[in-house]
Amino acid sequence: MCTYVTEKIELDGAGKGGSGWFTLSEGAVYVDHPYHACHEHTVNIDFTNPADGPSARVAVELTEESALALVEAIQKALAAAPAGLASGRRRVTSS
Repeated sequence: MCTYVTEKIELDGAGKGGSGWFTLSEGAVYVDHPYHACHEHTVNIDFTNPADGPSARVAVELTEESALALVEAIQKALAAAPAGLASGRRRVTSS
């Protein structure tokens, strides 16, 4: 059953699509029928930059188990790093 519920978030990062790297500005997460994965339903994640057009998109289709494992892995990686190390508020200096 599709939920038709989409969680949208603002992002600050980069993604690599078919045309190379682009700035990410938005994300969407929803449970629906996948386009490519061989499952009835998946957790779908779209990383996009609408200002750059439809080619500025990276799509991911994961099983529920894989999505939960990804969330846990992200939390563990952030917990293992010094606080604020990957923050967008951190000033990047060139060497």
